[in-house]
Amino acid sequence: MALLFAAPAAAVLPDEMLPDAAQEQRARALSKDLRCVVCQNQSIDDSDAPLARDLRLLVREQIAAGKSDAAVRDYVVERYGNFVLLKPPVEGDTLLLWVGPFAVLLFGALGLFLWQRNRPAARGDAPLTAAERAELDRLSGPSD
Repeated sequence: MALLFAAPAAAVLPDEMLPDAAQEQRARALSKDLRCVVCQNQSIDDSDAPLARDLRLLVREQIAAGKSDAAVRDYVVERYGNFVLLKPPVEGDTLLLWVGPFAVLLFGALGLFLWQRNRPAARGDAPLTAAERAELDRLSGPSD
């Protein structure tokens, strides 16, 4: 039960932090938008992977050098591609990421529809023939 309410702990170590609080806040905000390429479903801010640490340090170096948030993000994307963004832009190479889940859902619904439409009718749906009704009456005996 406690795990349901636990917030992910940030993996940023004290030796990584920038002395300027404003720059550190920018670095943390950028780190939350960048994907750990090892963990894939975690931001580099939450990941303990060594590569995530390297990316956090890279972001902080760029910020300390006076680069804007957009310039830092562009630099990281240039090195690692759009995959490093937790919310990649809708482009030709990321279109499958955006459309894929909807396509799977659509094809699944279409498959269920076709399966339901083409399955044979249940045996109990057809009315009894006269011979079947007579046999049923004979087996059930005289009614009181």
